[in-house]
Amino acid sequence: MTRASLYLGVDVGTASARAGVFDAHGELCGMGVEPTLIFRPREDFAQQSSEDIWRAVCVAVRRALSEAGAQGDQVGGIGFDATCSLVALDEQDRPVSVSPDADAAQNVILWLDHRALAEAAEINATGHDVLKYVGGAISPEMEMPKLLWLARHLPQQFRAAYRFFDLPDFLSYRATGCDVRSLCTTVCKWTYLGHEPRGAGWSRSFFDGIGLGELLADDARRIGSDVRALGERVGALQESAARELGLTAGTAVAVSVIDAHAGGIGLLGTPYGDARLDADSLPARLALIGGTSSCHMAVSPEARFVPGIWGPYYSAMIPGLWLTEGGQSATGALIDHVLESHARYAELKVDAERANTTVYALLNQRLAELARTEPFPAALTRDLHVLPDHHGNRSPRADPSLRGMICGLKLSASVDALALEYLATIQAIAHGTRHIIDTMNAHGYAISTVVATGGDCKNPLFLREHADITGCPIVLPRVADAVLLGSAMLGAVASGDQRSVLDAMATMSGVASVVEPCGGEVARFHRAKHEVFLRMHGDQLAYRAAMQRGLPGTRGSA
Repeated sequence: MTRASLYLGVDVGTASARAGVFDAHGELCGMGVEPTLIFRPREDFAQQSSEDIWRAVCVAVRRALSEAGAQGDQVGGIGFDATCSLVALDEQDRPVSVSPDADAAQNVILWLDHRALAEAAEINATGHDVLKYVGGAISPEMEMPKLLWLARHLPQQFRAAYRFFDLPDFLSYRATGCDVRSLCTTVCKWTYLGHEPRGAGWSRSFFDGIGLGELLADDARRIGSDVRALGERVGALQESAARELGLTAGTAVAVSVIDAHAGGIGLLGTPYGDARLDADSLPARLALIGGTSSCHMAVSPEARFVPGIWGPYYSAMIPGLWLTEGGQSATGALIDHVLESHARYAELKVDAERANTTVYALLNQRLAELARTEPFPAALTRDLHVLPDHHGNRSPRADPSLRGMICGLKLSASVDALALEYLATIQAIAHGTRHIIDTMNAHGYAISTVVATGGDCKNPLFLREHADITGCPIVLPRVADAVLLGSAMLGAVASGDQRSVLDAMATMSGVASVVEPCGGEVARFHRAKHEVFLRMHGDQLAYRAAMQRGLPGTRGSA
């Protein structure tokens, strides 16, 4: 390895910080992981500590360097990504509590926190034009509802916050001391209009209309006055951060990116088929990042307004292109919930530990055995159906109030019953992906290929069902951790070693394998199952309407 021949990607997910050292060809040389803390003071509340997160980042980076056998001065550029969580700091950069119990260390509202449901509904009721660029409805997982909640419920802490950051931007600020915000974070989660002239992206009428106009004072100092595109440089790594990270001061730091969007950058350049990587071919691809939740990223040269799907976001992932972002609020988290809440899970976990394998592998093996009498494995769930909206629906319903449903349960608590429920849940998640793709394609996209990464994609059952249900080949990249790779690509561009984000994507990407859809009778089965999937949503709304009529004080009540 030559001096400054490596690039560092740092990813802060929901429960851990991870770092990856990559070479100029996109090969992973070393990786480090360190858990982060999550606090849940109340139901629907999820909080973190920015100090704990930075501690974990430093540990992960040092471990990655050690595994790579690399010195800090070999890293030419750094890219940071993270979840779209809200960070509050005072004028001295000290944490400001976002917690109802006023714990000062807990200054981060995690992305999955749903405390601001009422504020999101109120903002959506304004019908402001800004909402056209978030799929028509803002989510409680975005920052404006969270900020409005803080202003109302914790006004003292709200006033004490000198700066509010999206977590990725906090990381680049902590690294450089430069208060630069990313077009990715501000456009996707803060209602910044990236297609407007530079400096004109914050809508005064929107902020005034929702009661947060004070955030635009002093050139929007508290939420960001210097907003830059991906591929640009925030600044240089400052001395204090370099010491903590084990790196060299002066190293180039890239404009930060949301974790899923880093995955999109790391995925969409993966070579597949004969098409060149350009603005015309990219709209046929979908990047699927599957973890605790799932994101579905597609780009196009023109703005495409897709009801219930976030965006269109200008230059929020690939500079010059419009991003459309679908998503599911609970995927890996839902699978884990189904398993861990079952009566036989503890027993199955012990069996997995004894066999030195995973619960997923044991269930996949059992499903293969049960499928021997079936025409194909998916047919095991002909009478078992799941609506996977346990944590609401992010896309394309854009309804956080929806809830999960299961149809076809038997009076059984056997391991076989758990295996079938597990399969039906994975199928339901895949039908959710199909619903998102169908909705995108109905509004101008022509998605025919899915490039996938994330923890969910380590499960062959998850991949098989997604290929068969969507009818799309699932392309798996050479580097399984495309999120870290995407951030490292931005580091390479910030260093000047790559000319653009697209060049980095083309140079540093590679394909590992492809899962092809079955078609035929499997496709016919899933067309029928998709009809059930869609009808279950209608049934839930009908149940709600019936119960609303039966509530005291409403028409038709006794």
